[in-house]
Amino acid sequence: MDRSLVERAQSGDREAFQVLAFTISDSLFAIAHRILRDFDAAGDALQGALLRIWRDLPSLRDPQAFEAWAHRALIHACQDEIRRDRRSGTLRILPNEPLAEDHAGPVTDREEVERAFRRLNAEQRAVIVLQYYRDLSLPQIAEILQIPIGTVRSRAHYAKQILRAAIEADSRLTTMEEVR
Repeated sequence: MDRSLVERAQSGDREAFQVLAFTISDSLFAIAHRILRDFDAAGDALQGALLRIWRDLPSLRDPQAFEAWAHRALIHACQDEIRRDRRSGTLRILPNEPLAEDHAGPVTDREEVERAFRRLNAEQRAVIVLQYYRDLSLPQIAEILQIPIGTVRSRAHYAKQILRAAIEADSRLTTMEEVR
């Protein structure tokens, strides 16, 4: 990220901030969508994160750390979205969109992973998304989330256990249904 652009935005230059926001928005939206599993909620989280970034940008000490700082703001916005959904008790009806072509395996496998992923809490989702979808190292994730690397390892470990157990349970259930 261009340090001078960040510094200009920090001093209130709206055009500089627009360039920054445009540059990182796609990446932030992709992360929010992977965490929240819903386009509308991801858009709301992105909007909340961008507002938070604009509001708090003057307090950013190191302009070189802008991207990690922006990712952290997004993770917080995703957590806010998850809490808001739980409090409101709303049921989101997802549009019946055709699935994008997926070379990773059959749709049933993808659905199992999706169901398992929904069992993770926001903190675990964030670590898994940053590690496997953004291909970040554990130290990078610790820096973005501002947590100790041991906490990142722990969240990743427990998230993988939950995913594995949920997928195995789904597999056993499917096998039992086929036997009937």
